[in-house]
Amino acid sequence: MFGFWDSVKMGWNHIIDFGAYDHILFITVLCALFQIQEWKKVLTIITAFTIGHSATLALSALDIIFIPAKIVEILIPATIVITAITNLIAKQSDGIKTFDKKVFKNYIIALCFGFIHGMGFANNFKFMLGNSVNIVKQLFAFNIGIEFGQLVVVLVIMLLYFLLIKIFNVKHRDWTLFLSGAGFGVGGVLLISNILDF
Repeated sequence: MFGFWDSVKMGWNHIIDFGAYDHILFITVLCALFQIQEWKKVLTIITAFTIGHSATLALSALDIIFIPAKIVEILIPATIVITAITNLIAKQSDGIKTFDKKVFKNYIIALCFGFIHGMGFANNFKFMLGNSVNIVKQLFAFNIGIEFGQLVVVLVIMLLYFLLIKIFNVKHRDWTLFLSGAGFGVGGVLLISNILDF
């Protein structure tokens, strides 16, 4: 069984892994609708993703659910494509004052799609647990690593957005279209590739 900090490190590596960039891409597309001033809403949505992700890991570790890896490899890029499409067809927000429909929609997306992304690491998490019957400590440590990794990704995205606003006066809708379009393109290629490999 892995120690507490080993589990934190594995959670971190699970997100900050440029060899398996699907999580980074999903988080990037998920953040595309939000402005700098809405950073609290972004954190709420990212935490929803972690909750969904964690629930799947727990259910998988307890052998309550199982989805074949080949299907998961199709579903994960599909989550990126769907999120990108919802961003591209979304109406521009009228303001950033309240917990609006945009936040609720993305919260539900993050929570539901977190379940799917969790399946992508389920087997590795089982290996990490070994023969341990108490998954709470390992799951908690792993989630600390995931959440910290996601926060770093969000910080980089928001910092880049801030610099583009200040230097090039980039409009929010243009930023949303760029990130969502890129996410749709990359996610679409992954999706088609994984379907062909099925």
